[in-house]
Amino acid sequence: MGTLKSKKDERILVGYDDKDDAAVVRLSGGRLLVQTVDFFTPIDDDPYTFGQIAAANSLSDIYAMGATPLFALNIIGFPINTLPKSDLTKILQGGIDKAEEAGISIVGGHSIDDPEPKYGLVVTGEVDEDNLITNSNAQPGDKLILTKPLGTGIIATAVKRGMADKTAMAKSAQSMATLNKLAAEVMKEIGVNAATDVTGFGLLGHLSEMCEASCVSAKIDYSALPFLPSVKILAEQGTVPGGTKRNLKFVKDKVQFGEQLMDIDKILLADAQTSGGLLISLQAQKAEKYISKFNELSEIKAVIIGEIIKKAKVNIFVE
Repeated sequence: MGTLKSKKDERILVGYDDKDDAAVVRLSGGRLLVQTVDFFTPIDDDPYTFGQIAAANSLSDIYAMGATPLFALNIIGFPINTLPKSDLTKILQGGIDKAEEAGISIVGGHSIDDPEPKYGLVVTGEVDEDNLITNSNAQPGDKLILTKPLGTGIIATAVKRGMADKTAMAKSAQSMATLNKLAAEVMKEIGVNAATDVTGFGLLGHLSEMCEASCVSAKIDYSALPFLPSVKILAEQGTVPGGTKRNLKFVKDKVQFGEQLMDIDKILLADAQTSGGLLISLQAQKAEKYISKFNELSEIKAVIIGEIIKKAKVNIFVE
């Protein structure tokens, strides 16, 4: 899509070319409109859970930019003549309930008759210009925090193949359905330099974008990374999504891996996530305060996974 052309609009602060989480448009009085859209095919056998996960995933981009969601619209494809209408109702109810948890309403949307179910939200939020958080201000010396474990892509693939155990399925679903609302609230309370959410491009892809946007590099401590149960075993058994393999191929020239890391470790780092956690870059003295505050309130624990360094020959060093 590199040949696409559009006119410059001075109201747009963050747009297509910025590789950030959501579009940001300046209104009046220092207020900014933040908007995003996301949808995907089912990654859980239960329609209601799928609806919750899809809604949480869609809301995540708003939270990553320090904005407050205002309302949402449904976007859905459903094979109305081949699957029970009750499944559609459950999907939509999952989305409604998760939106209500976020403190917003779903006020409409659009649907089509589609052979494969798809669901997500268009979410609109707002933030004062002084409080906008982007992925482009990470500073050397910052610590990197991740607020959810990795591995949802591998587990989702294992579920489709009937290979995932109940514990892995339950923990993955719980993580994906958890809003990044608390993570964002603590982020705004403490003050951070940059943030993004970890979704389809995996940890390496989203961190690489942050490094490029901020003109810095990063060091990751592999031993500090949190993973969902059974992820490594499932990956070794071959339940690796195509998106994860593409992610790793895309970042191979931007990452330097330690000699101790195996190919399977590299796969885990590139796993395409759904409704992953926030990846936050903040001053070192604030990092422990963030961890303490967030982990006191959250069942899913945040961890420090590395640090930002001066721009180097590659974007990311994994040790």
